[in-house]
Amino acid sequence: MRTGLKMRCPEGTFLEVRPRSGLASRGVLMVNAPGTIDSDYSGEVRVPLTYLFEGKYRIEVGDRIGQVRLVFDEPASFRPGKVDTVRSRNGGFGSTGR
Repeated sequence: MRTGLKMRCPEGTFLEVRPRSGLASRGVLMVNAPGTIDSDYSGEVRVPLTYLFEGKYRIEVGDRIGQVRLVFDEPASFRPGKVDTVRSRNGGFGSTGR
């Protein structure tokens, strides 16, 4: 969905576009939530939306379809070596085995 908005964030940051729970409760979802706008992007912000139900859902000019959050971008660094673990959780995704 075109928003007509253009914005640029400071170097070393990025913007997250997050969905609004009120729309999600009516079946309107942001497909790539949260969306990321890098600091070197200055084009129009577009928000990919989908609707879960039959029929149509109309979004009017001025409707709030998302919220933007400024995030400080601290690059991760990795180094080779063994990782010490206290307790193994090999199931992934927060798996506890329960």
